[in-house]
Amino acid sequence: MSIGVDLVYLPRIKDPFPLAKRILSSFEYQQFESHPRPIEFLAGRFAAKEAFIKAYNTLPFPDYSTIEVRIGDHGKPYILFQDKSFNLSLSHDGEYAIAFVVI
Repeated sequence: MSIGVDLVYLPRIKDPFPLAKRILSSFEYQQFESHPRPIEFLAGRFAAKEAFIKAYNTLPFPDYSTIEVRIGDHGKPYILFQDKSFNLSLSHDGEYAIAFVVI
């Protein structure tokens, strides 16, 4: 079992669009564009993808846009990567987003 964690400080994201274009899948980008709190959305996705990369622990690192955060039954988030799902816990509080991934 591998665990990855990442914490993002939302005020560090000054202009979210370049980061969003680089790290989000096309599915996630559509959600980002219509989200009422796009920086919070982006920070959570970035934290989730960083946590996944830390837990996945392989070189070369996968492209961020190939790692997708999905929302399953009852609002539970999970990672979808190469047609496999991985456990994800994602939380926001004030100016922070945090993610844990278990593989």
